[in-house]
Amino acid sequence: MSDRINLQSGGPFEEMYGYCRAVRVGNQVHVAGTCAQDPNVDGCDTYEQSVAALDIIADALAKVGASPADVVRTVAYVTDISEVEMVARAHVATFGDVRPVSTLVEVSKLIDPRLTVEIEAYAVLSE
Repeated sequence: MSDRINLQSGGPFEEMYGYCRAVRVGNQVHVAGTCAQDPNVDGCDTYEQSVAALDIIADALAKVGASPADVVRTVAYVTDISEVEMVARAHVATFGDVRPVSTLVEVSKLIDPRLTVEIEAYAVLSE
């Protein structure tokens, strides 16, 4: 088995639910569902929350030796599917020509009622 790196970011729910922000095993990196964190929640729209979540994801990737350029798949959960354009705009700004495969689904709610989007990412590093 390849060496495993668990990245704890100190987010408020990691200890409560027993998970890591990201896990790297070999050349694969899995980043947990990520939402905007205070102060990027109150009064922020879905675009701003998406940007904040993607910034947290980029930071987690960097800490395990990856970057958004290595992302091959994203999954986004939104509480209002009509706001898909806001998530898409942030996604394009982050990934540009990388163009990972992507899934976006509407959910009834997220862990905090102020949150409108949660994003997870999967990366593969070239060997």
